Amino acid sequence: MIISGGGTGGHIFPAIAIANALKAVYDDIEFLFVGAEGRMEMEKVPAAGFKIEGLWISGFQRKLTMSNLMFPFKVIASLRKAKQILKSFQPDVAIGTGGYASGPMLRVASQSGIPTVIQEQNSFPGITNKLLGSKVSKVCVAYNGMEKYFPKEKIILTGNPVRKDITDLSGKRNEALQFFELDGTKKVLLVIGGSLGARTINESIENNLAELAQNNIQLIWQTGKAYFPQAKEAVSKYADKGIKAFDFISKMDLAYASADAVVSRAGAISLSELAVAGKACILVPSPNVAEDHQTKNAMALVKMDAAVMVKDIESRQKLGKEITDLFSNETKQKQLQENIKKMAMPDAAQHIAQEILKLLIK
Repeated sequence: MIISGGGTGGHIFPAIAIANALKAVYDDIEFLFVGAEGRMEMEKVPAAGFKIEGLWISGFQRKLTMSNLMFPFKVIASLRKAKQILKSFQPDVAIGTGGYASGPMLRVASQSGIPTVIQEQNSFPGITNKLLGSKVSKVCVAYNGMEKYFPKEKIILTGNPVRKDITDLSGKRNEALQFFELDGTKKVLLVIGGSLGARTINESIENNLAELAQNNIQLIWQTGKAYFPQAKEAVSKYADKGIKAFDFISKMDLAYASADAVVSRAGAISLSELAVAGKACILVPSPNVAEDHQTKNAMALVKMDAAVMVKDIESRQKLGKEITDLFSNETKQKQLQENIKKMAMPDAAQHIAQEILKLLIK
C-alpha cells in the first residue's frame, strides 16, 4: 500500500496511525509512504519505521513569488515521479491524508485504476482533497455534512485517527512525570501549538512564565523549531519550577498523561487527540487557515462546554488569566474533561483500515 500525505503533523500522524491499524490486521502488508521533499514527513515517517519517497512539490502561495513561478514545473516533475513510483511499487491500494504530495500521487493512482482512499480531517477540506474527491474510491471524514464537498455515495464517517499510544493513558502518569522530571504534587500545563509551533501562543506563554511559576503550575511547552532557542533561554530562569520547553515532543502519550490541562490550536487532529485523551483544554484557533475552520472546530466544543476558547488576536492579553482561572477551578476542569471525552472516536484508525481492506475484496 502507498500512503501519501504530509506538510504538517495533522497529515502525517493520521497516515502513520492508519498504517499501524492496517498492520494490526495483516502484518505482511508492505507500505511505501510518499511525501514532499524537505517537509517534516521525510523525518517523522522513517522515525516511525516506514519507508518514504519524496516528491518535488510545494503549495501555491497567494502572492507572486519565485516559488509560484516554479509551481507548474514542480507539478509536472511530481506527476512524472509518482508514475515511476507506481510502476515500481505496484500498490494494491493508494491512501491520501492531505498535503502537497498526496495530490500527484493519488491522481496518478486513480487514473491507473488503483483503488484509492482519502482521509479528510477537517470540517472544511483542503484544496488537494477537494480536487481528488470525485476521482477516488472512498472518502473517510470526521464531520457530518461533508456532502457539500464530496460525492455523497463515497463518504464514510469514521472520525480522525489518532496515535495508538494516546488511546489508553491509564497508568502512565507516574512514568510521564518521571520522563519530564516533574513534581507529582503540582499541576501540569501542556502547551502544543502544532508540530510547527504557533507564534502567538508561544509569545503569550513566554509573557506568563512568571505567573505560572508563582501559581505552582509546571509547564511542558512544545514550541516548534523556529521559536525554541528563544523559549529555551526564557525557561532557563525557571529551571527549578518544572517549566520546560521542547522544540518537538515525540512521546506525546506521556505529555498528555502528565497534563492536567492543555493549551492548543484547534486543528482537527489536535482536537481528536484531546477528546481521546479526555483533557481540559483552552483552544487558540489559528487565524491563518482556509475559511477560518479552526474557529469553527473550537466553537463546536465550546457549545458542548467541552473547551474554553481564546481568540488568537486576544491571546497575549487573555491567555494567562484563562490558564490560572482554569487551574484554580477543579470543578470546571472535571466538567471540561467529561464533556470532551464524550466526543471521542478512539477506533477511527481501525474503522478506516477496514474500509481500505474492503477495496481488496474482488
